[in-house]
Amino acid sequence: MSILDPLAARYADWLELPAEEAALPEAGPDEVRAMPIVLRMEKAEPPPRTALLEAAATAALAVCLDERARPGGEWHEPVRAWVSGHIRKVARRARGAHWQAAQAHPGITVTADGAQARALVPSRVVDTPKEISRLQISGSELPPDEPGPPSSGVPLLLLNPEVSMTVGKAAAQVGHGTMMLAALLDAGDLAAWGERDYRCAVRIPTVGQWKDLHPGDDPAGAWRDRRVVAVRDAGYTEVDPGTVTVLARW
Repeated sequence: MSILDPLAARYADWLELPAEEAALPEAGPDEVRAMPIVLRMEKAEPPPRTALLEAAATAALAVCLDERARPGGEWHEPVRAWVSGHIRKVARRARGAHWQAAQAHPGITVTADGAQARALVPSRVVDTPKEISRLQISGSELPPDEPGPPSSGVPLLLLNPEVSMTVGKAAAQVGHGTMMLAALLDAGDLAAWGERDYRCAVRIPTVGQWKDLHPGDDPAGAWRDRRVVAVRDAGYTEVDPGTVTVLARW
């Protein structure tokens, strides 16, 4: 059993997991849960966009698979409750003292090529600490960069080349991608990824590459033959519902 099993049941229905595992509970406005992701964006030295997204993607998964999120751990109940519903993430930017203040809240900070992101333990949105809720969600952007070839031996997260997303939106989407990928891996592959601290590579493919890898109407075949799973957005912000924002490839 994995804490990510509800994700596999909902998004990989070809696995034929029990129906009760796939059901989403109805949540009222005061019961909506989300994982805050804090992106360090210092004004004087902004981070590379790609590295920041990679740090966010790794941090989101690391919280879910941390020992404290296992049964009996202090994070288990909040992570389990969140994963059992919609896996909403809210990315916020911070710098200076505000970034340092975010370190006091339960979560994991990841550093990748000069960029830092901290994923916090999920909670009800209404319970988000004031030090976090006051951080800006939008307003800053980072220019495109050229990260070069991805490192070998790490999963690849491909952003939709035909969809424009802010850095905050993209950070949430690649976080979804690492979680969904981990939910589908067997224990051996997941352990091997853990030995690399759940590092990943984020890139923007050409339109042709995107279409070649896209699962289309055969998600089971895409996973079996190409080890690719698609992230479809719920459409709450920036993109239309059902838009495939990320292809995660093992």
